[in-house]
Amino acid sequence: MMSLILLLLLYLLPTLSLSLSLSIPYPYNFSIHIDCGGPTNFTDVFNTSWVFDRYYSGGATAVVSEPLLFALQQEKTLRFFPNSGGKKNCYTIKDVPPGKYFLRTFTVYDNYDGNAHSPSFDVAVEGTLVFSWRSPWTESISRSGAYSDLFVSISDSDADICFYSIATDSPVIASLELIQVDPDAYNLGNASNSSILVNYGRISSGSGQWGPGFSNDTDRFGRSWQSDADLLSTADKIKAISAIKDVINVDKEPNYFPLKLYQTATILVGGNYLEYELPVDAKMDYLLWFHFAEIDVSVTKAGQRVFDVFVNNVNVSRVDIYKSVGSFAAYDWSYVVKNLTSTLLRIRLVPVVGSPAICGIENYAIVPADLQTLPDQVVAMQALKESLRVPDRMGWNGDPCAPTTWDAWEGVTCHTTKDESALVISQIDLGSQVLKGYISDQISLLSNLVSLNLSTNALGGSLPEGLGQNSLVKLDLSDNKFTGSIPDSLTSSNLQLVLLNDNKLDGRVSEELYSIGVHGGVIDLSGNKGLCGVPSLPDCPLFWGKDGLSTGGKVAIGLSCLFVFCLLLLVTHACIKRRQNDYDFSFPHELMSLAAKRNRYQRQKSLMALEMESQHAKGFIPTYSSN
Repeated sequence: MMSLILLLLLYLLPTLSLSLSLSIPYPYNFSIHIDCGGPTNFTDVFNTSWVFDRYYSGGATAVVSEPLLFALQQEKTLRFFPNSGGKKNCYTIKDVPPGKYFLRTFTVYDNYDGNAHSPSFDVAVEGTLVFSWRSPWTESISRSGAYSDLFVSISDSDADICFYSIATDSPVIASLELIQVDPDAYNLGNASNSSILVNYGRISSGSGQWGPGFSNDTDRFGRSWQSDADLLSTADKIKAISAIKDVINVDKEPNYFPLKLYQTATILVGGNYLEYELPVDAKMDYLLWFHFAEIDVSVTKAGQRVFDVFVNNVNVSRVDIYKSVGSFAAYDWSYVVKNLTSTLLRIRLVPVVGSPAICGIENYAIVPADLQTLPDQVVAMQALKESLRVPDRMGWNGDPCAPTTWDAWEGVTCHTTKDESALVISQIDLGSQVLKGYISDQISLLSNLVSLNLSTNALGGSLPEGLGQNSLVKLDLSDNKFTGSIPDSLTSSNLQLVLLNDNKLDGRVSEELYSIGVHGGVIDLSGNKGLCGVPSLPDCPLFWGKDGLSTGGKVAIGLSCLFVFCLLLLVTHACIKRRQNDYDFSFPHELMSLAAKRNRYQRQKSLMALEMESQHAKGFIPTYSSN
């Protein structure tokens, strides 16, 4: 764990901000500057655009107690995270292109709450602990604030900066800046993307403080450079010189070191060596970058200025600037210091010929990236946070398990994978937490879940099919409002405890699930009026299955309906055929009466015809009226 005081001595800025100005075109153009606690967007005096407070998980805003002591707007407001909102809170910046980033924070207390108690808390970036603040802060830091910065690789689309409360203290943050840089910057080889470089000192020799936030001098990465005056242990035997013309080979990829860094230098004028003392934390590795340029016009050839560089009494290099690059040209190289045992890192330039000269030094702690939760399981836990309506007081923010030095989300237990390459969720215990949502089907992604307890809440909806995993041993969903059937996935042979009592479940219970109790486990399905089919539960109606009516029952009903339908078709067809051969549409007794009348009429007609023939034979022709 890093010492806060030693770290922040290098970043103390009483009145000036380290805000970024990217006025020169640059191929990596993603950047965001968040005024934590600020209500509006604005542009500062260095032409940096700041956005109002956003991307936070909770907390509240405040203003420092003496805002007139702070020169810049983003230093006067802050966001604090009360412990009532959970021990872990985060800023999660969305839609961040994957790559390497420069992150800078400004932290201030200034007795904003009137309690005269600076807080204790930790800060993690991308799941790795990077800063530790411990109360009491020094008076100057507490009142004026301090800047801290680092380089970190981001592999997904979210940048997580999380704060963890120590005891009951409220973490605070005044500003956040995230700037994309060259992916090969400060390259550490294979460890480059798996390590975070935390700034423990970035000094410019022979000059005052400068860079974004201090002056109009531009640093493409947004780095600020402090004077070396307070870090020299031989300050009475040195002098500062300045270049009479521009130094070449500067501002080159991938580190883009700025021109101004090489325009001044510190030179030894007496004594045996030029020495810097840099405060560090023991038992860590550090990356040192050395910056040189021969800007002394009296040096005209190789061999006139030669010196050795010692790091903690180890001779790491012999330097002849002119021999390496000539005059007025930048010369840089790096060195890694391993396994420090002291809290001071001594850099000593010892003359061989002439006097040593240096333009600047950078010192970064190499912090190995901590393990993170598997991405699929992070997705599952975030989905559960939403579906279960987990209250803010439980602090379900950021990575569920990381950093490993912190507790996991409240009610969550994690462990490493077999190859120890990542973290996974093993237990979720949220019994009696007044939850009122449902179980997201994303829970199926928790393939390492051993125990799930959501009992005594007000959760509803159906149980997702992916609820049961082969890893699941204990399941307690009792005393909720779950409806529907029990999913087949809960027939896992590894389950030893299944408590589904006092819900609103229905359908036939499978014998495989019930056998958990037979084979020495515990299963309780009581209090579900709709369940049936196993001992202690009612018998299921005929053709009744797990989800209500069984497949066989549905087939039988379907066949019965088909038979009735066919019968109706047959009757209808017979009726239609009969109507086609029968044109009398009276009732049967009426049809019989009509037939009799037709017979009588035919007999009468025949008799009349015979009579007429007889009359005609006798020569009598009757006369009929027209009526």
